[in-house]
Amino acid sequence: MVEKGKHNDADDFWRRLQKLPRQPLLQEPTPLQPLRKLSDTMDAEIWCKRDDLIGFGLGGNKIRGLELLAADALNRQSDVLVTGAGAQSNHVRASAMTACHIKLRCRAVFWGDPPSRIDGNFRITRMLGAEVVFTGSTERASVDIGIVRQCDDLLRQGCHPYPIPRGGACALGALGHALAARELYWQCRDLGIAPKTIVLATGSGGTHAGWLLGTQALGNPWIIESYTVSREAELVRHEITRLANEASELLEQRWHFNVDDVVVYGGFIGDGYGIPSAEAATAIRLLGCTEGILLDPTYTGKAMAGLLDRIRHGPGCDYPLVFIHSGGEPAFFAGDGDWLEPYLCI
Repeated sequence: MVEKGKHNDADDFWRRLQKLPRQPLLQEPTPLQPLRKLSDTMDAEIWCKRDDLIGFGLGGNKIRGLELLAADALNRQSDVLVTGAGAQSNHVRASAMTACHIKLRCRAVFWGDPPSRIDGNFRITRMLGAEVVFTGSTERASVDIGIVRQCDDLLRQGCHPYPIPRGGACALGALGHALAARELYWQCRDLGIAPKTIVLATGSGGTHAGWLLGTQALGNPWIIESYTVSREAELVRHEITRLANEASELLEQRWHFNVDDVVVYGGFIGDGYGIPSAEAATAIRLLGCTEGILLDPTYTGKAMAGLLDRIRHGPGCDYPLVFIHSGGEPAFFAGDGDWLEPYLCI
């Protein structure tokens, strides 16, 4: 990592971040708990940061970025949040709940065509009254174009839209995850533990980017590693680097990240984004049976599958290790559940 810009002081970074307006949505801190039975099974010290237990909007770490984005939308006197992703998007569901909470409309742009059934996150988004638009294209990037078009349409109607990229992956949203890194740091200090590795799932890259920046501001007490659930690892690494640098520049810091600063593992996407995999199903069942914690098949299930494979087969991990449970359980209840049949006890 090289340095450039105006400021390079950690205290200055946190002061500037704290001054950004936030719409209060979550109660901090979310629990940090040892996974004792899983640790015994894997012969490793594993902890879990329970962002799935964020109290607002069915939880999930997307709420962290939305605190900043919602406040910015209100300050700009916006009246419609416009965002998008797939029909089972945790981010869109959380955005719809946030919009209701702050009394704004929400327009959701989904790729593809309307699903044959209304369930999971899509059911919640529809129940909340979000205005739903489908692009008709299976390309996820069609959502990006769709968000721009919907904002243009709303402007013509005299509205004041506030666009939020897929997954909330933007500089301002990423800063919410930098705050999560500091929250974990304080929890670990109070508990007397010193994690060596933080592991999470990465899709659009905003979560990893925020944790990377927050970790830098904390003096790099641990390594951030993620498992991609959507794109090839190299593409994700570039996206995370871009977002981390944009977030750093937003607070006028000189921290500049290179692609080599970003650790992302591939190999556990399965047949594609949002499609459950056998490895994820095995990981979901293991964590459910040992710890009573439910993972989702799109994000955390695949990241946990990658982590367990690495512990078993290498390269080794540095412990203690903290797994970030970013939520997403409503997606577990979407679809026909055929992917779970081999793991059901009948």
